[in-house]
Amino acid sequence: MTVNPETIDSFRALALQVTCHAVNQATNRQEARSLMQNTINRLAQQIAASIAFIGSDCRLIVLPEYFFTGFPMGESLAVWGEKACLEMAGAEYEALSNIAHKHSIFLAGNAYELDPNFPKLYFQTCFVIDPSGSVVLRYRRLNSMFAPTPHDVWEKYLDCYGLEGVFPVAKTAIGNLAAIASEEILYPEVTRCLAIRGAEIFLHSTSEVCDKERAPKEAAKICRAVENLVYVVSSNTAGVANIPIPVASADGGSKIIDYRGLVLAETGAGESMAAFAEIDLTALRRYRRRPGLNNLLSRQRFELYAESYRHSHFYPANTMLEKEVDRKHFIQTQQETIERLAKLGVI
Repeated sequence: MTVNPETIDSFRALALQVTCHAVNQATNRQEARSLMQNTINRLAQQIAASIAFIGSDCRLIVLPEYFFTGFPMGESLAVWGEKACLEMAGAEYEALSNIAHKHSIFLAGNAYELDPNFPKLYFQTCFVIDPSGSVVLRYRRLNSMFAPTPHDVWEKYLDCYGLEGVFPVAKTAIGNLAAIASEEILYPEVTRCLAIRGAEIFLHSTSEVCDKERAPKEAAKICRAVENLVYVVSSNTAGVANIPIPVASADGGSKIIDYRGLVLAETGAGESMAAFAEIDLTALRRYRRRPGLNNLLSRQRFELYAESYRHSHFYPANTMLEKEVDRKHFIQTQQETIERLAKLGVI
């Protein structure tokens, strides 16, 4: 890996915990866009104030999962796509780009997004916008219970974007950035594929129950940091408003974890900019290049596992490639997978 001579070796990152104002109750696209604009206006103020408090060395801000819209609650794929999904070069991205450019920051987040290559679908997308206002990373969530993923249209997606587009890593002035969506923190394979492409900082946009004593995701965040020798910047929602589920059901616990698994900063419930900490790239890279027991990344023996993965087929690929489906498709496909694995004696 060639180190960018313009690399900023030390800076501060912020996991900005904000409330998600859902658009489910919007009756049409125009009303939903108005709600999204309100979100942008709030974020512009909160980001400016947070940087003023933290300092001008705050160069990376990570926003929570689906902060623009919330998640679909019964809407069909077509309805949600029309009402709540962003266009890849749409006004919402332009507005966020203006914020990133104004404050000279890298701004990361997560949204539902349309793709002209797949006109009847949408993808949950993690993005990174650099200080010039350019989108330098788009990662489409690969594991989802109720939304289309690249794996569901695998052959065509690879034709469009290639494997590097499935596991993108942006090599930037603040290090090599990669994104993870929500519960994908529980899938070590996703982060490993990003780490072997040079990722140094995982940007984790999530919306989850905050229960740090027992939650699997809390353990997973530390595990992903240690096993890949990376920083994890995990931004949770401060609740999801305007839906029947109680607002605070997914609230609190945004945090930053270093490559040793140490929690550098963490916030409680509610909207907060308290989860900020220094990212020291020099220390990270020195740690990664030091031989020893704790250098787990350099000790990986992938050939041991390759054959087992190659001959194992669990959740099938391409199930949405040639046909239109409704939301029942996702649970039906999972049920069929469970039944097949049970017959094989796997589960």
